[in-house]
Amino acid sequence: MEIAFHLLLFILGACFGSFLCCQARRLRYNSTHKTKLRATRSICLHCKKNLKWYDNLPLISWLILKGKCRYCHHKIGIAEFLAELATAFTFLLFSFAISPSSTDPLAWTTFIVSLLLVLAFIFLAIYDGLYGELPSILLTISIICAIILLSLKTWAYLLVNPFNPILITDPLLSATILGGLYFILYLVSKGRWVGDGDPYLALAIALALGHPFLSLLALFLANFSACLISLPLVKGNRKAKIHFGPFLVLAFVITYGFSHFFISLML
Repeated sequence: MEIAFHLLLFILGACFGSFLCCQARRLRYNSTHKTKLRATRSICLHCKKNLKWYDNLPLISWLILKGKCRYCHHKIGIAEFLAELATAFTFLLFSFAISPSSTDPLAWTTFIVSLLLVLAFIFLAIYDGLYGELPSILLTISIICAIILLSLKTWAYLLVNPFNPILITDPLLSATILGGLYFILYLVSKGRWVGDGDPYLALAIALALGHPFLSLLALFLANFSACLISLPLVKGNRKAKIHFGPFLVLAFVITYGFSHFFISLML
């Protein structure tokens, strides 16, 4: 049962990754073209052909078609494949946070909200990676989901423990460390170092993590991965702009997914 549950989450993650990438491209197309895409089925944005169901199999279709449209042979790009793969492994990682045999409604609610939050984060990562923007509506949804997730975790703690001031101070410190720093960087640089949406994404991540140590770790991982991956681009073009959204989301997935391990190292 455990293996089947993890496999199911992996497949669901791949499906959601495909859907999110499709919606990100559709949202961009609708915002930059006079003619809106209103098709209910997936289409090729280049030749406008309706795609068959076997062209939409997560991971598999991209590999079989070698990253090209079946009809016009226009390159789809690797973003779709990476989005599907990343979401699949994220769902797989998060699936270890709960037992499929659990009957605790609070635990299941927390688990589902964490998946909804990570879907919002991954959509933001995809959109920012492709277009260098973070849609405000998704940032708002992310912050709301993060607050709900933090509230659920606080509720679960209070069910078995007396009230502790750290339930208030830790999230505040977390938000100050991660969200506050990105707000300061944005104000000081007037948007040159970080985009106007990055502080709000960082705030949502900080609230979801709810712990200052985890926020510090996420801050380190986000900036380290950004430097490591983007260094070749910056070397080749000093004017190249780094989009921090994908790196912030990557840092969140790692930090949240292994939060118990990281907290145990600190104690």
